[in-house]
Amino acid sequence: MVVAFHCFLFVLLSLSKTALSERCHPNDKKALLKIKKDLNYPHHFISWDAKTDCCIDWKAVGCDDKTHRITQFYAAYADLNLPIPAAIGDLPFLEYLKFHKSGVTGEIPESITKLSHLQFLDLRWNYLTGPVPSFLGKLKKLTYIALSFNNLTGSIPASLSEIQNLGRLRLDRNKLTGGIPESFADFRQQDFSLYLSHNQLTGNIPAKLGYANFTWIDVSRNRLQGDVSFLFGKNKSLGVADFSRNMLEFDLSEVEFPASLTDLDLNHNRITGSLPEGLAELGSTLNSLNVSYNRLCGRIPAGGRLPDFDYTAYFHNRCLCGAPLPKCK
Repeated sequence: MVVAFHCFLFVLLSLSKTALSERCHPNDKKALLKIKKDLNYPHHFISWDAKTDCCIDWKAVGCDDKTHRITQFYAAYADLNLPIPAAIGDLPFLEYLKFHKSGVTGEIPESITKLSHLQFLDLRWNYLTGPVPSFLGKLKKLTYIALSFNNLTGSIPASLSEIQNLGRLRLDRNKLTGGIPESFADFRQQDFSLYLSHNQLTGNIPAKLGYANFTWIDVSRNRLQGDVSFLFGKNKSLGVADFSRNMLEFDLSEVEFPASLTDLDLNHNRITGSLPEGLAELGSTLNSLNVSYNRLCGRIPAGGRLPDFDYTAYFHNRCLCGAPLPKCK
């Protein structure tokens, strides 16, 4: 009888010790198990056992070493085929959220606005539909938003510019319409990258965006019109600029380029004038250039790397000449 009691006491103490030593916060564990249920218990979360510690034994999540709260959630190549569960908003200390090529569907849930600590949001390569939510502007600590390769529709919400810490915005390869918000001039990060390519955007790029300092801008394969010369300038930090396959119309002759420029693509537009000497002055720092299929004329500057690029970088213009094209008459 005494032996049995001692055995019982040992088991009870062992269970108590396990419960006390578990780092995973019970509210976080509850939320994660709800997410697992809402996603129909996918194999991707097979390690999520209610009897184990989510900070130690569970894959696809990460805990803070001091607070032991869930700060990271990542699902990649998971083939979930269900909407992002609203319960994702019940992880209040989440800083990093990633559903990359995980097959999630439907609209981005508004419950995400409860993630006031969120810094990194990656939802690329899924089947998301509906608009780019304006409520993302409430997540003031975001530094990175990537919604590329989805089926998002509608216009780009101006409220995204309210995220003052944002340094990279990827909305490329969706079905977005309308124009680029003028409020994007409010982005003030020193290293800001904007990806809007492969959509159905129209209208002029607002001249006010010249006040922003983009380091990477890709708005290729849209239906944008007008002038973009104000995005360049000696005092800018622009490194990569892709405006190809739009309907842009401006004179390239007097455009000044920053010394930081490494890649410039203006092909398939309606750009006039000549190639400025400033492009030659960039020297070996210019890695790639494409001005083909425009309305340019005049001699290609002989300096720098310009003569070294393939002739396809210049062909199908009105009257460009000089190496690598035929000699000027």
